[in-house]
Amino acid sequence: MTDATSVEAIDNARVLLHQFKGKSETIAQAIDHFLLDFMTLLFVVEATRERFHNPARRLARIRLSRIRLLLTRCS
Repeated sequence: MTDATSVEAIDNARVLLHQFKGKSETIAQAIDHFLLDFMTLLFVVEATRERFHNPARRLARIRLSRIRLLLTRCS
């Protein structure tokens, strides 16, 4: 069963990142990859023990920083 908090987090991420999707194909792909990873990470974090939480958060931060870098280059 899907946790309401996870669904809200994914929806919020989609809304926030959607505004940047039209900038370039590279940014659009990075956003799509981030959202897929984010959904996967939320599942992993919710379905596993705590020892996976920090690595999952680190991966999400790395992906998000890639989007930020791409947006900075396009501005």
